[in-house]
Amino acid sequence: MIQDKYAEEIKGILARYPTKKSAALPLMHLAQREYGHMSREAMQEVASILDLDPTHILSLTGFYTLYYEEPVGKYVLEVCNDLACALKGADEFAAMASEKLGIDVDETTADGLFTLKTVMCLAACDRAPMLQCNLAFHEHLDEAKFEALIAKLRAEAASGKMAPSVVEKIAAYAKQS
Repeated sequence: MIQDKYAEEIKGILARYPTKKSAALPLMHLAQREYGHMSREAMQEVASILDLDPTHILSLTGFYTLYYEEPVGKYVLEVCNDLACALKGADEFAAMASEKLGIDVDETTADGLFTLKTVMCLAACDRAPMLQCNLAFHEHLDEAKFEALIAKLRAEAASGKMAPSVVEKIAAYAKQS
């Protein structure tokens, strides 16, 4: 349980906020760092620490795209598909990415490397189709650029010199604040 393993860190997080409820997001980052995603049990733990109803934590998990209710791959590929991006081919791009990876949106490749998601508004409408991979933007994408990105990421993974996952990056950022 995070409450036991990270007691001092939790105490520090809670001390930074005027009310316990305000610490929900940092505690969710901590739970996701520990478990790799926001499982029902992780949501329950965070809710318990904050004396909140677990549905509040569930609603936050569902609202924010950087919290995952299911395990994700090392690389989370988030294709922006809001209206502006859709008009520039985002839906077709997401379908192509799905086909190339051999998975549907919200699925993870069998090797555990890639999870494909669609998200609303990554604030790069003029550079669509685009995706965010572990918080890094890749813009003006087409099939060839996507294939090159996937090949680069696969080579990185094979070399053992993988960049931090999105969960690791968020956890590192949360520790700094």
